[in-house]
Amino acid sequence: MKEEKKLITILIVEDDKNTREGLSRALGNDYNIILAESGERALSLLSDNHVDIMLTDLRMPGLDGLTLLQRVLAQNSQIVCILLTAYGNVETAVEAMKRGAYDYLTKPVNLDHLDMLLKRAIKSRDMESENLRLREQLDDKYGVSSIIGNSTAMQPVFDVIHQVAPTQATVLIQGESGTGKELVAHALHGLSSRSKGPYVPVHCAALSDTLLESELFGHEKGSFTGAAAMRKGRFEMADGGTLFLDEISEIDLSAQVKLLRVLEERCFERVGGTELINVDIRLVTATNKNLRQMVEDGKFREDLFFRLDVVTINLPPLRERSGDIALLCDKFIKEMSAVNNKNIEGITPEAMNILSAYRWPGNVRELRNTIEKMVVLARGDKLTARDVPLNIKEEIQANGGVVVPIRGMNASGNSLADTEKKMIYAALEKCKQNRTKAAEELGISRRTLHRKLKQYEERKAI
Repeated sequence: MKEEKKLITILIVEDDKNTREGLSRALGNDYNIILAESGERALSLLSDNHVDIMLTDLRMPGLDGLTLLQRVLAQNSQIVCILLTAYGNVETAVEAMKRGAYDYLTKPVNLDHLDMLLKRAIKSRDMESENLRLREQLDDKYGVSSIIGNSTAMQPVFDVIHQVAPTQATVLIQGESGTGKELVAHALHGLSSRSKGPYVPVHCAALSDTLLESELFGHEKGSFTGAAAMRKGRFEMADGGTLFLDEISEIDLSAQVKLLRVLEERCFERVGGTELINVDIRLVTATNKNLRQMVEDGKFREDLFFRLDVVTINLPPLRERSGDIALLCDKFIKEMSAVNNKNIEGITPEAMNILSAYRWPGNVRELRNTIEKMVVLARGDKLTARDVPLNIKEEIQANGGVVVPIRGMNASGNSLADTEKKMIYAALEKCKQNRTKAAEELGISRRTLHRKLKQYEERKAI
């Protein structure tokens, strides 16, 4: 069965009944029409209906078209507003366009002209919406807004990004795996004067020593077995833009020498070649290791380190910015719900308390993967303690933490252990002493529940 095309909804606001109904008959076959006899009625209808285009008379008793236009656009700037006016009011119509109206038509309305104007307005609106969507996608993926965080630990990171991005300085990003180093590199490129140029990432740890040199600098035809054709390297690909070398600590000493030369002279030869190739690149590198310590251990060249360490951005691990966990969860829940066609509205306080108590050794990447798993397996429209992966709960318990705080218990002055105990007994009572169901209610394994109950019995016997 052919899918029915969704009709554009047009709100016609006109105090003259004949004009109002005449426009409705003329447009009713191609559009969904809503009629209003006054500006006041139009505002009421707008609050209860989705409207794509508003076609309104300029002069009406009560709320006139210009005032209506201002109120409508203040509430929803995406509505396309077209004015109907008599010849003598054209100046007012032009003033309305300055205030956001799309266009105007003079009365009596030429229906062919109106049809053409509506089609142009719809096309313009769709293009604007698509451009906005693309800008938002680019900003979410490559801008600073993609780096979520309001914690004190993250503020210096944002400050340095904004300060250094417009410059040509080489930047070294340091942080544990999963802290978002590549997001920072993207943001540095996106906020720079090179943003229209290429952004070329290289994950050094994924390449062997022999492949890395060819990957970075390219090779000439026949320079080694398998080199059937000339190939440009990443440095050439990044000319005029940004080259991001992730896990820079993984490159061997011979490649470090060549990299140092490129940074000093801004030129190189392809593998097997003799021609000097000049490039204009901005270099951003990242590592999860202590490069200064590697220099002291003789595993990284000191002169290269100083070349890379012009500006350093240190990304804090997630355990040092636990205040950002709720923000990150909100972002990931929305993202993963959309990707996996799920309707998850949020997360319960109990589940959030568990996630906040975990130390996240895999940092933001681990949190993102955890939320995706929870969203995919969720049985309701909110993520609950039951949805939190078992390994996280058991890790918290192993470190002496509480699995799930009971609502209202923390303020009573009870210890965490007492709070946990009361929660467990409350769950057992609710489930009529069925331990399997109680464990499911608590979001823990039956084995963990049995161990906790045994501990309580042993303490009672002492």
